[in-house]
Amino acid sequence: MALRRRPTDRPPTLEVVAARAGVSRATASRVLRGATNVSPDAREAVLQAARDTAYAPNRAARSLVTRRSDSIAFLVAESEDRLFTDPYFLAMLRGAHAEIAATGLQLIFVIASTPAEADQFEHYAAGGHVDGVLLLSLHGDDRLPQSLERMGVPTVINGRPLSGDPSLCYVDSDNVAGGRIATELLIERGAHHIATITGPQDMCAGQDRLIGYRAALRDAGPAAGDELVAAGNFTVEGGTRAMHELLAARPDVDAVFAASDLTAIGAMRAIEQSGRRVPDDIAVVGFDDLREAALTVPPLTTIRQPIADLGRTMAQLLLQRIAGEEPARATVLPVEVVTRHSA
Repeated sequence: MALRRRPTDRPPTLEVVAARAGVSRATASRVLRGATNVSPDAREAVLQAARDTAYAPNRAARSLVTRRSDSIAFLVAESEDRLFTDPYFLAMLRGAHAEIAATGLQLIFVIASTPAEADQFEHYAAGGHVDGVLLLSLHGDDRLPQSLERMGVPTVINGRPLSGDPSLCYVDSDNVAGGRIATELLIERGAHHIATITGPQDMCAGQDRLIGYRAALRDAGPAAGDELVAAGNFTVEGGTRAMHELLAARPDVDAVFAASDLTAIGAMRAIEQSGRRVPDDIAVVGFDDLREAALTVPPLTTIRQPIADLGRTMAQLLLQRIAGEEPARATVLPVEVVTRHSA
């Protein structure tokens, strides 16, 4: 029968487990560390004793021996406002957590939107508090992943790093193909003046989706002029502002590729405010396939990227690296069109 501990009871020690199993402390320790040089009878006795006493290994003590923290950081380089208003990050977190939780490791959520916060995290990581880092929303030539790698903390990045450093490990969606496919869909629909609202140009997703848009137009005919390209920031507010700018500069625009679903939702809001209709007057295609895309009026046609799979794949690669393996440094997942009614 397993012992029931009251809240005031002290947790059982390794000595208690050893005594209950009738083995030495050293033998009990070897069993609980997963060593194989223990007899089957002794192993079963120790495991049963641990179950009976509700024994839990002391992570802090074990880390002194293994030099492992059993913790992984999920680090997002964005502000709290952006983080909690963009469902992309929650979907990534779910995917990563599903993979990490199965290993018994802890996932630590960290926000580092300023240089000071990034420096603070570097000091934390340098103290051996995390075994690896999942890094999201890397901007520009941020050297944080290189710093983490130099101190021996394996890091996997969401998105191709703009630094071009081939030693960095990353997982990305095929953003160039997605931008091209979205634009080709609008061309096939018969649109003649196709605009785009970009993502931030200090991020690979923003750059690559714009590259795909330009490539599709170039292949179809004359390249789009600058007046058909408006800067966005992957937010609803940014999409609304940019769409108003496009309508003022080019009232004849009849289609728009928005570099994210939130951007597309903002663009649709601006189109409605201008007295036009989607898709009758202006067709709209987004990118992501967030849950919100199916709830717009009309429902949003978009490019689906496998967000949960991105998180899971990042976690898998990081676990492999922590275990000493050398997985592929660049992993790119495919995207696909989800056709609804906005285009």
